[in-house]
Amino acid sequence: MPKEAVHPIALAQSSGMQGGIVKRSVKEMISEKLASVIASGALQIGDELPSERELALALAVSRESVRGAIQELAARGLVEVSHGARTRIVSTEGAALKAGIAGPDVINRYDLDSVHRARLLVERAVVADAATRIEASTLRRLEASLAAQRECLDDPVRFLIADREFHLAIYRSASNPLLSDLVTALYTYMMEYRRMAMAQPGAILRSYKEHLAIMAALEARSAAQVVEAFDRHIERIYDTTRTILDAAGKEMPAGGRQIGPAPPRRRRRPSAGA
Repeated sequence: MPKEAVHPIALAQSSGMQGGIVKRSVKEMISEKLASVIASGALQIGDELPSERELALALAVSRESVRGAIQELAARGLVEVSHGARTRIVSTEGAALKAGIAGPDVINRYDLDSVHRARLLVERAVVADAATRIEASTLRRLEASLAAQRECLDDPVRFLIADREFHLAIYRSASNPLLSDLVTALYTYMMEYRRMAMAQPGAILRSYKEHLAIMAALEARSAAQVVEAFDRHIERIYDTTRTILDAAGKEMPAGGRQIGPAPPRRRRRPSAGA
């Protein structure tokens, strides 16, 4: 005797199904993105948020959605909105939304070289896959992101917001969501020091030019070229982060594992597929 079919309403009301389906508005997604940037250390207490127009451009959304997201952050006590002045970060408590498979507080427990080697290993696989799968709509979003980046070559905070959107759009084009989440988590490593590095003269322009090379490789749908472009980008991030840590005399990352002395300068190995 055949089993009775499960009614769709009963299925939707089951605890497992209800827990797995979550609809979020655009303003909620923007609020999460900004909270993640705050949690990473790229935005800190006392910082002013970019204007609504600037955020809308960086995130490729409407100003109305940005306004709603900022109101949500204010309701959570993360920002203070004042008439006639820029919105300011006033707290980081409760901002720690998980980025990828683990939040910055977890990733920052590891030493720089371990994270760098892991990022090279995982990111090469993810971006090579993304190169062959990326959709035209995502390429248009990346073009919009590059346009936003051109407008903030002297503003590290705005650039890092756009930079995050650029990278995550590529990672999410890969076929394996677990690897995409893992490389997203690795991307958040020591973001407060990345911000310091981006404040150095010419640093934002160099990163922007590397993004242009990544974009050209993606448009060519060439996995080998995308891997090569990302290799150059990741190696420079490693070098600048190491320089900032050494200059600060930093021996312990935020979570507690020792970084130790700087390793000798490595010879650059040929990129995969080069």
